[in-house]
Amino acid sequence: MIRKAFLMQIYSEYYDEYKRRHDHLWSEMEEAILQHGAASYSIFLNPNTGQLFAYLELENEDKWDALANTDICKKWWEYMAPLMETNDDNSPVSIDLKEVFHLSKS
Repeated sequence: MIRKAFLMQIYSEYYDEYKRRHDHLWSEMEEAILQHGAASYSIFLNPNTGQLFAYLELENEDKWDALANTDICKKWWEYMAPLMETNDDNSPVSIDLKEVFHLSKS
């Protein structure tokens, strides 16, 4: 399993709305995430800075990267764009993090 983490930025006035939209994640988006190999996906908010920390476990990075080309993902990005920093294509501005330590019980 591949562990992936990245940072995004949400505007402070939209913390509650961001959570509400994820609490009601569209079933089509959920299915697409799972079909593109995510076994687990979590997003955490630092309310002091608006920084989002996302962590996921996935089967294959190429399969995961293909999610960005789906219509449902593009629709989700457009829906979320007003709440956060985005690129020209409405994808969230994100910074990939490099794993420097991992411990698991074997």
